[in-house]
Amino acid sequence: MIASTRKSGDLPRRHTFPGRGVPVGCWQRGLYSSCSRPLGLCPKHAIGVSMNDSTSLPTATLGVPRMGPRRELKQALERHWTGASSDAELLDAAAALRAAHWARQHAQGITRIPVGDFSLYDHVLDLSMMVGVLPTAHAAAELPPLETYFALARGRQGRPGLPALEMTKWFDTNYHYLVPEFAPGQSFKPGPNKVLAEFLEARALGYRTRPVLLGPVTYLKLGKGESDPLRLLDGLLPVYVHLLRQLAEAGADEVQIDEPWLVMDADEATQQAYVSAYGRLARELPGLELMLTTYFGELGDNLETALALPVSGLHLDLSRAPHQLDQVLRHARPDHKLSLGVIDGRNVWRADLSGLLDRLEPVRDRLGPERLVIASSCSLLHVPTDLDLETDLDPDLKGWLAFAVQKMGELAILGRGLALGREAVRAELAETDKALAGRQSSAKVNDPSVASRVSGLDATMAERRSPYAARRQLQRAALRLPPFPTTTIGSFPQTAELRQARARHAKGAMTDADYADFLEAMTVEAVRWQEEIGIDVLVHGEFERNDMVQYFGERLQGYAFTAHGWVQSYGSRYVRPPVIFGDVGRPEPMTVRWSSFAQSLTTKPVKGMLTGPVTMLQWSFVRDDLPRQAVCRQIALALRDEVLDLEAAGIGCIQIDEPAFREGLPLRRKDWADYLAWAVQCFKIAAGGVADKTQIHTHMCYAEFNDIIDSIAAMDADVISIETSRSRMELLDAFVGYRYPNEIGPGVYDIHSPRVPDADEIRTLLDKALSNLAPEQLWVNPDCGLKTRGWAEVRPALLNMVAAAKALRLASVPNRA
Repeated sequence: MIASTRKSGDLPRRHTFPGRGVPVGCWQRGLYSSCSRPLGLCPKHAIGVSMNDSTSLPTATLGVPRMGPRRELKQALERHWTGASSDAELLDAAAALRAAHWARQHAQGITRIPVGDFSLYDHVLDLSMMVGVLPTAHAAAELPPLETYFALARGRQGRPGLPALEMTKWFDTNYHYLVPEFAPGQSFKPGPNKVLAEFLEARALGYRTRPVLLGPVTYLKLGKGESDPLRLLDGLLPVYVHLLRQLAEAGADEVQIDEPWLVMDADEATQQAYVSAYGRLARELPGLELMLTTYFGELGDNLETALALPVSGLHLDLSRAPHQLDQVLRHARPDHKLSLGVIDGRNVWRADLSGLLDRLEPVRDRLGPERLVIASSCSLLHVPTDLDLETDLDPDLKGWLAFAVQKMGELAILGRGLALGREAVRAELAETDKALAGRQSSAKVNDPSVASRVSGLDATMAERRSPYAARRQLQRAALRLPPFPTTTIGSFPQTAELRQARARHAKGAMTDADYADFLEAMTVEAVRWQEEIGIDVLVHGEFERNDMVQYFGERLQGYAFTAHGWVQSYGSRYVRPPVIFGDVGRPEPMTVRWSSFAQSLTTKPVKGMLTGPVTMLQWSFVRDDLPRQAVCRQIALALRDEVLDLEAAGIGCIQIDEPAFREGLPLRRKDWADYLAWAVQCFKIAAGGVADKTQIHTHMCYAEFNDIIDSIAAMDADVISIETSRSRMELLDAFVGYRYPNEIGPGVYDIHSPRVPDADEIRTLLDKALSNLAPEQLWVNPDCGLKTRGWAEVRPALLNMVAAAKALRLASVPNRA
């Protein structure tokens, strides 16, 4: 039974979103689903109903999207950051969201409801605060906790000015976490136990929940600043014991402890660290059950270590690595609980429930229902919230999909089917079988002309006509750029005025002609301003684009897009990944109109801006009925057509962004070579058709490049820009050590923070870059696109950037001949 704290006859507590006055117990249309009664008053959703009895095997989500179905968290955060709401109002909005998340899962039939998965910004940052890991400057500032938290996440302008923590990708996802910064000999101390507070908050609402905590070994492995972070384990473990003991004393009987590093290549020291860590936790916390949770891949050579740890259960990602189940079943202890991640938490396709029951029924018979949990493969953080909000999707496509809410429903169907037999879920299975059969036979999925073009690829299509050294001379003659040329990564601020015009146009309240005039006016203003401040290679600003992947997905055959399919990238930044459901082709040019218009306004070069094939793949929900590399080659051919059309329109610089190139790298080294071969090939297919004098740029986001620098060089882009400012140029080391031959733009200021760097700060970073790069290699640019910033930040930052570049030219004029 889910415990209730109410006395008989008491009215339930009502949590509301600011300005809505709607109880969060059950969802209504739009924000909630079909039930309007407050929490506990709806017989169907009553808290007293047991979801952990013989009617269902246990089900778990591991975590859910944080933002709310209509991005309520984004709105609350951004109101707070602008000073429009108080700390208390932000925290009230967060509490209302958490209550809605718990109610939603309970209503869908989830029996292991996670608590602690919610975050105002990032769960790794949350843990850093809980274990007392703050950089010296932030600790010395002695700011209030919430202000410290956001200073770590976003930086802080003014006195004291504080930089943001470095940000990088969460394993091979497009989610970004804030990297813990360990000092030499780092000490740890318990901070406020956020997970405990939320556990008690959920209990007060009547929910029995399972706390979620990132495990100590993974946490240390994710950090920086200590050459061997595992040396810090002995100092960290007492804090973990303290946090977990508080949870146990509060009534938690099981904790989900996430150790995704167990799916990575691990050396003997890391494996021993797991043995040491979990041995100590077991000794000091007898009676507290730990569900050791792995995801994003297979245990592989860590399987023996994982199975030997003194934990009560083990979660497996059987979506990414279904083959590992048999080996685990052979070697699991008789008392081991197994949590089977069979519902894909990384993609949006409807599950084959009948096929899953075929796989799971023998496991149930072998283990018994008391040792089995049916779960999502990983947290549902990585998928949109609710498919029911998508009222305009093609009905066939919608029938093939499942977002977070629908995946909860799939888990519940499996749980009931395994507990009561297939007859109990016969109607649900029949509906799913029909939808999957329709997808397999649909003419909307397969295009023979695309398949024919891919089969006709030959090696020459992936090569430039001449080596870089020869191309460089022709490009310099054609572009006539000064030393240390300045540019930006592509986008300019997406202002409220622009978003309003886009919304009005989408609703039909603004004509196509008026909207085009509006975009042209913004483009003219942007080009003129770049000329005025002295930018050397201009961009058109991308005002016509909603998102760097979605914009293209809306214009490519085989892609579909959603209205509410938001997924968190970092903080309050969300994206709507398109859905690749069929063969990909380009019906008509996508960017030529705006790039050529901007180029007509100036004699300076204007970059054409495209999102590369690997990133288009990585940042989309990809069809699961073809190999990923086959889909990527289809995208590469479509982009090749666009590149050639841009060149024909007089665009001499073309940037093909690949920020997700490193992100796509498999977690296991044994799989790297295959991925890198086809990923490099796809980029080169997109870029390979242009003349030597056309300069190809690419851009890559936060990533560790050392291990793949030879593949990045093999991409053979004439200019690469990378994000380096948060790491103070550390990420440039890979290019320096490799002696990267082409040109490089290491980002000189962090666009993910509202801080405006001064010219001296930028000049310091440029000098640091020049200590390792030849002057003729160096470009000057921000870390990333500027669409998420405001003009009040962008204008002074770019003025300072140009001033730093000009000062550098005066101090050292290299020979770029």
